[in-house]
Amino acid sequence: MGNYLLGIDNGGTVTKAALYTLTGKEAAIASRKTNMIMPKPFHTERDIDELWDANVAVIKEVIRKSGIDAHRIAGISITGHGNGLYLTTKDGKPTYNGIISTDQRAKKYIYKWYADPRFETDVLPKTMQSVWAGQPVALLAWLKDHDPAVIEQTDYIFMVKDFLRFKLTGEACLELTDVSGTSLLNVRDQCFDKDLLEFFGLHDFISKLPPLRHSTDICGYVTEEAAQITGLKEGTPIAGGLFDIAASAVASGLAEENKLCIVAGTWSINEFITKKPVIDKDLFMTSIYCLPNYWLTTEASPTSASNLEWFIDRFLSKEKIEAEMQGRSVYDLCNELVASTDPRESDLLFFPFLFGSNSVPNANGCFIGMNSWHKQKHFVRAVYEGIVFSHMYHIERLFKYSRKPGASRIAGGVTKSDVWMQMFADCLQIPLEMVEVKEHGTLGTAMCAGVMTGHYKSIKQAADKMVKVERIIQPKKENASIYEGKYKRYKETLKKMELIWKAGG
Repeated sequence: MGNYLLGIDNGGTVTKAALYTLTGKEAAIASRKTNMIMPKPFHTERDIDELWDANVAVIKEVIRKSGIDAHRIAGISITGHGNGLYLTTKDGKPTYNGIISTDQRAKKYIYKWYADPRFETDVLPKTMQSVWAGQPVALLAWLKDHDPAVIEQTDYIFMVKDFLRFKLTGEACLELTDVSGTSLLNVRDQCFDKDLLEFFGLHDFISKLPPLRHSTDICGYVTEEAAQITGLKEGTPIAGGLFDIAASAVASGLAEENKLCIVAGTWSINEFITKKPVIDKDLFMTSIYCLPNYWLTTEASPTSASNLEWFIDRFLSKEKIEAEMQGRSVYDLCNELVASTDPRESDLLFFPFLFGSNSVPNANGCFIGMNSWHKQKHFVRAVYEGIVFSHMYHIERLFKYSRKPGASRIAGGVTKSDVWMQMFADCLQIPLEMVEVKEHGTLGTAMCAGVMTGHYKSIKQAADKMVKVERIIQPKKENASIYEGKYKRYKETLKKMELIWKAGG
């Protein structure tokens, strides 16, 4: 039996693969960036063939870099960004570009559904979540009205990780934690529901939804064709995998109630787990967790580090090239710029709504309070702070359902920035626990492979063996009042901006 686990993570723009020992030690990691396509305003898509090529490339690279024979890989598991939409024929050919969860084209359907009184009485008790433009229900409704030929050609409706598992195994299925965040599923009863789909005008689509599977189920084996192009061993089992927010949570060791987990990546994700589902029209989402009898309660929006990516691409392109020529990262430069400022020296605000917001209607990204004396470093600091404040906005809403914890686990790209981590700790005024892992998504989903292969009895046992706290960031008490004042101004200004955004349509 092999003694390595392969985890694959497909985010909104980056594909990663990592190979782990059974104790969670990383043997090798590889990544590839894929292009975001924006054919029209509010459309965010990707080329599915490019996505598949990226997955093949990272799998081949991680095997090569590790120097480990593919026969030693006991099992594979995949995670990926939640929601969005991936449509194919039975032979795996895409019928449309992949749609990323930041897509906003279908906003009008959300207003219509919320205006229907049946949403609160009939839909919410089943889905346990809000509806928003990047969900499959909204995107399918849009395609049905605007490009019905795509729907006619489609045999399977997938989430990104389920599509990629299908490409590797030839077996079509949808995994529960992932599909439970899409509004396609009756989460309460854990089944597809014709009456629920009828509300969204999608009752005819039920035949295109593959069978449901659990995170640790064997959901197929690497085919001969996939083995030849990836370097994997034919017949290697592949687990159901995880919704990326669940993968990051379990890789952070979220296995008990009253613990907060923050994931700062493309999305601002803030979550805790409960044994009783939390259902509230004002809550973003309750979904199925990978631990038996637990539910994942989440507040989230596309308002996190993707905003920094955009800012760098638009305003720091020259600096990015120069940094790369020097063998440095532009992110190191951003950290240095922020570290060179004091939080008291500028009141410049940034609202991180470049990709919209499911919690602030009609929101747009913007800077507030610009003056002629502001320098590049103040704008970068404002972006960092605005992203933190967006997380705070969600976390405050979570505290309606759970008491403030004594500490929080944090995951995502921000963990590579000491100055950003300190900012989170200072704003929250609780310690931040960082686990000893570079990529939370790949580690979390690899745990599913470990349970599938019988190396662990449960996801909790896998987390106990594979997750280790590396360091703890303590909040600076002297910064508490500074950030409290800045965050208060952020919320007050946000209320006023909501009126402006609403007036602008």
